[in-house]
Amino acid sequence: MKLIAPKTFVALALLIATGVSACAQKQNEEKKQASNTVSKTTKKMEWNKLTKEEERIIVGKGTEYPGTGKYDKFFEKGTYICKRCNAPLYKSDSKFDAHCGWPAFDDEIKGAVKRIPDADGQRTEIVCANCDAHLGHVFVGEFLTSKNTRHCVNSVSMSFVADKK
Repeated sequence: MKLIAPKTFVALALLIATGVSACAQKQNEEKKQASNTVSKTTKKMEWNKLTKEEERIIVGKGTEYPGTGKYDKFFEKGTYICKRCNAPLYKSDSKFDAHCGWPAFDDEIKGAVKRIPDADGQRTEIVCANCDAHLGHVFVGEFLTSKNTRHCVNSVSMSFVADKK
C-alpha cells in the first residue's frame, strides 16, 4: 500500500475544504435570496386586521350561525368585497334569497373565487382567489335560479360597497 506524501495530502485536504466551503456559501446565498423573496411577497400582501370571529371563519374555515349574518336579508345595490384583502367578489345583482340562512349568490365576479374540494369530500369550498380567505361553499343542481348555482357565503367573510347614486 502506498502512502500519500504530506504535501499531496495537504493539497488534497485544501481542495476538499474549498469545495465544501464553496458549496455552503452557495446554499447560504440561495437561502438569503429566498428569504428576501418571501419578505418582499409578505410586504406586498398586507391584509386587513380581523376580529377573532372573522379569523375563526376566514382563516379557520368556520361557519357563522344561520340567520345571524348581516348580509343574509340585505339587498342594496353594490359590490361585496373580501373582508381580508378587499378584492371584489360578488355584484349585488347576482344575490338572491335562498332561504338558507346565509347570503346566496348565483355567480361570482369573473376570476374572483376559487373552488376547492372540501375536506369532508361532500361539498366544494369557495375561497377568495386573491388571498385564499374562506368564503363558504358552492352548491350546483338545486334549481334555485336559472344559473343553477348557489354560493352560500358567510357574511363575516365580506364587506359591502354601495353603488354610487
